[in-house]
Amino acid sequence: MELRQLHYFIAVAEELHFGRAAERLGITQPPLSQQIRALEDSIGARLFNRTNRRVELTEAGRLFLAECRAILTRLDDAVEQAARAHRGEVGELRLGFTVSAPFTTVFLRSIYAFRQSHPDVRLALQELNTVDQIEALMERRLHAGLIRPTDLPEALTAIELMREPIVIAMRSDHPLAQQAPGEALPLAAFADDDFVMFPRNLGIPLYEQIIALFRHADFTPRVAQEAREASTQIALVAAGFGVAILPALQQRIQLDNVTYRAIADPQARTAVWLAYREEDHSQLLQGFVRQVKTEVARASA
Repeated sequence: MELRQLHYFIAVAEELHFGRAAERLGITQPPLSQQIRALEDSIGARLFNRTNRRVELTEAGRLFLAECRAILTRLDDAVEQAARAHRGEVGELRLGFTVSAPFTTVFLRSIYAFRQSHPDVRLALQELNTVDQIEALMERRLHAGLIRPTDLPEALTAIELMREPIVIAMRSDHPLAQQAPGEALPLAAFADDDFVMFPRNLGIPLYEQIIALFRHADFTPRVAQEAREASTQIALVAAGFGVAILPALQQRIQLDNVTYRAIADPQARTAVWLAYREEDHSQLLQGFVRQVKTEVARASA
């Protein structure tokens, strides 16, 4: 059974006349009659009663007509969905993000604009650290991820969304919190403090960057408490467990008795990247990447 036979059958069923149906289809009558007979043979049932004066559907033909129309409607829908998917108008875009990504203005604007322009695309967001995102990208479980700077596999490429200072969070009654708000503080000034830190085994690039800052300040931190989440670290700072070193984006978490200050070290800066597989040319991903680039250019203007 061929798809064209279904179209031929519907034309004859609607016209109830082989000549008119052939004219409608743009073919001659003999091949149309041959195709209808071939269709009946493949089904094993007569679809039409034919006389010299009229053509009418059999009971089998009436049932088959309803199903043929439904099949062709579903086929048209499938073709349209496939075309829309090819244009990046439907489907699912899987994005990973680090805990601080929701505070990244470029990310928020990109997500909002993309949702407005692609209302039928499902955005599946998953919070993961940078190492886990890279693994998910390589395994094609994510289309793109918001990560902290790190060495990327050759298969991945990245766009820098923003660059920000690394700050130190302390209780507001800490002696160094009394310095002018805009004054950066040397990390060495906190050598005698307890620190709230990310766990070493978390494997995040930011941890290694923070350790490099300690080496540059020439002291080893006294770790009083470890916490995986920046928000938990800030709460522990408020509770008097020590001070914490965090990306400046985390300053948006405001507690009454926590003060943030910049660190006076040119290395005390970090970035947020959008990473994705360079070989992934799907329209969904490419559309999102274009939106991100637009927002990055707007933020830089």
